[in-house]
Order: sequence, then structure tokens, then C-alpha cells
Amino acid sequence: MTGGGRAGRPRPGRDIDLYSTPTGTRAVGNPVRRSILAALREREYTFEELVVLAGRAKSTVSVHLQDLATAGVIGSRPDPEDSRRKIFFLTGDLVASVSPEERVVDDLAAYAGMYRPGSGDPNAFYRLAFRTIRVALMQEGVLLDPLLSRAGERIGEELYPAVADPDTGAFCANIARFWEEHRLGRIEVAETEPLVLLVYDCFECVDLPVTGKPACAFDSGILRALFSRHYHRPAEAVETRCYSMGSDHCRFEIVVEGGGEPCDGTGMLEGK
Repeated sequence: MTGGGRAGRPRPGRDIDLYSTPTGTRAVGNPVRRSILAALREREYTFEELVVLAGRAKSTVSVHLQDLATAGVIGSRPDPEDSRRKIFFLTGDLVASVSPEERVVDDLAAYAGMYRPGSGDPNAFYRLAFRTIRVALMQEGVLLDPLLSRAGERIGEELYPAVADPDTGAFCANIARFWEEHRLGRIEVAETEPLVLLVYDCFECVDLPVTGKPACAFDSGILRALFSRHYHRPAEAVETRCYSMGSDHCRFEIVVEGGGEPCDGTGMLEGK
């Protein structure tokens, strides 16, 4: 069993990670515990491996693991190669992080904008609501990327039948057409090996504050689900450029486990 999310070394300080568990959400603020959980988001670990990773005494790591297990954040099972050893794993996923250092101090009104009735865009109000909630959370240092990514995956699973095509070029064209029809942005295929998609006027981030970091976790989740279904094996949509990084577009590189065939063409894909 493996956990969700991505591993990463948490910063010390007042940062808090929120994890889902079978009985509810749990907050984890201790830096050692956050480091252990960050590692378990990547793969399962034995007790001995976690001791080395944490850089603490066995007794200290044991207490942390017991507390995390009691809270329902992690579970364990016997090592099939040595029943005297335990293998630890996450029972849920990273939901969000709260970091005072990541707070956006700009005025919310600068990004929320105004809703203009009669604009002719039926989705304008919903984009405004999404953006306002996102920026309000960013102002408090609440980072919802893990949750948004999983929500995007669920949407991608639902969306796949509407855009599916065995031909990769036609599949990309269907995605681009869906994005334009629903005013989500304009998609271009920039490269084919590896497959690279550019998104202009991205609904998720075009009006977000510039933080220097990618912000399209929701889009990434949708694309991950779509291309995983298309290639019949795990795929990632890695965002390397974003409006929130100061770029004039978002750039997603589609990385398929074991490789995958490229799209059949380049340039802008328009609905026909």
C-alpha cells in the first residue's frame, strides 16, 4: 500500500500539514513527524529506514510513529521477509498545508475582480467564486494543492469518455475543444516528444498573485487522469510554467510511465 501526494522535506517552523485519515482530518506540525510523513507519501518504509531518515534515536522515532498510528495517520504491517520488522505506510493523503511564510499579503480585491452581469459568459461567476476562494486561502497561507489535484483527477475520470479517442492527436484536439467550449483556456500542443501542452488564459491561475510557483494543481489532476486513461498506464502532467510564476501561459509536460506515443501534430488545436 502506498500513500498519496509527493514527498518533500518540510521546512521547520510553524508550518502544519493536514492529512486525511479513516476517521477524519489530522493536523501535523512537528517537523520530525512531517518529515516522516513526507517520505511515506513517496513509498512505504521500514522502521530502520525511518530512523535513518529522521536522524533521531530509535526510541524517539518509535514514539513519533506510535502517536501517528494512534491518530490514524499511518498504519503498519509485518515485513514479509522478516516478521520481526514492520513496514509503515500512510492511511490517507495530504490534504493541505498551512504556512505563514506562504501568505499572500496583497489586497484580495486586486485579484477577485468584479462580476459583470450580462457579460455573455455564463461561467464568469463561477470562475470569480473559484478565484476569490483560492486567493482568500492563499492570504491565510493555506495551500490546497494536494486536495485540488485529487479533485481534478476525479473530474478527469468523469470527463474522459467525452474526449476519448484512440488517436493521440485527436484526443489532444478533443481536450482543446472542451477547454475552449467551457472557457477554461486555449490549449496548444507545443512539442510532441515529450508531449507538451500550453494553456493560455488559464481559468485556474490567470488572475492569481505571482508567487513564483506553479498554481494549476486542479488542471494538473485533470490532465493526469485523462492521459493515464488514454495511455493505459500512469501519467503525470508536470507544470513547468504558470501565470503565477510570471509567465504568459501555463506549460504542462506529459510524462508517461514507460514512455508513450506522441501527438500526431503540433501547433494550436482548434475545435472543428
